[in-house]
Amino acid sequence: MLKTDRAIIVEGKYDKIKLSGMIEAVIICTDGFGIFTDPDKLAIIRHYAKTTGIIILTDSDRAGFRIRSFIKGAVNEGSITNIYIPDIFGKERRKANPSKEGKLGVEGMTEDVLRDAFERSGVLLSDNPENARPQSPENVIDKLLLYELGLSGSPDSSERRHALCEYLKLPSRMTANALIEILQTILNAEDLITICTELFNDNYPSI
Repeated sequence: MLKTDRAIIVEGKYDKIKLSGMIEAVIICTDGFGIFTDPDKLAIIRHYAKTTGIIILTDSDRAGFRIRSFIKGAVNEGSITNIYIPDIFGKERRKANPSKEGKLGVEGMTEDVLRDAFERSGVLLSDNPENARPQSPENVIDKLLLYELGLSGSPDSSERRHALCEYLKLPSRMTANALIEILQTILNAEDLITICTELFNDNYPSI
């Protein structure tokens, strides 16, 4: 059983059921877009953000990103960690039809996929310190590095980000800023340069 002291924010009750079987944590459901008009639940989320920190784990479709963005904008204080699931197409067993975009949600992910997402985020209490990614000033992922790697500011940046996200099993709907945020939790600059060199056959300066 995994464990974290941060509250996990998910979209629905089936997401909560899925996570409850594999991680010991406070899990809060947004009830989909219901969070937009539920000040009481939003107050709870703000409380946890300020006290323990929160983890946002929504689906990787347009709706999930909209909910994620709303929560990030509504929480003015505290700690927010974003965990993303990869784009995997299919249909949950309980549903008659796939989602509008055809992607599996949190409830449709295997435990291995979810475990990997949590372990890479660095939020687990059982994390092994030896696995921590060094983030010295010289080895940090920032906007300048993404630009130098062609992941932003160039005509094919979107395609390159998509390829990188596919390689890292992240959702394809990632802006440059969102990508920086998640990359900082799972890689350092040297790792990212190595990956981009392999993916795009480019030569980049070493760290």
